[in-house]
Amino acid sequence: MNTISQHTTHQHIEKQQIGATTWQRLVSYGEENRYGIISFVILVIGCLGGLTMMYGAAHSTLVLIAVVIPTMTTLSLLLAVAPMRLLYIAFGITVITDLLVLLGMSF
Repeated sequence: MNTISQHTTHQHIEKQQIGATTWQRLVSYGEENRYGIISFVILVIGCLGGLTMMYGAAHSTLVLIAVVIPTMTTLSLLLAVAPMRLLYIAFGITVITDLLVLLGMSF
């Protein structure tokens, strides 16, 4: 009995990875390593948000709202298991907002 074994290669996948942009590679890496990214985001957002609240945002209601909305949005997206693309965008907005408030209150 003759058997024919067929070796399939995934050339189309390799071509997609080569032609992918940095953003697409970052999102696919995040989808593969979701739990590690989630723990990192929770750690950074929790610590940075706490420091921001302690050193600057508690003095003004508007600054408090500006810090709480992006932070809670990011944490809600984590809880809802949202696509990594949305998580990266929310994480970036939250970190930028917290750093701007920290730097703005220090001057």
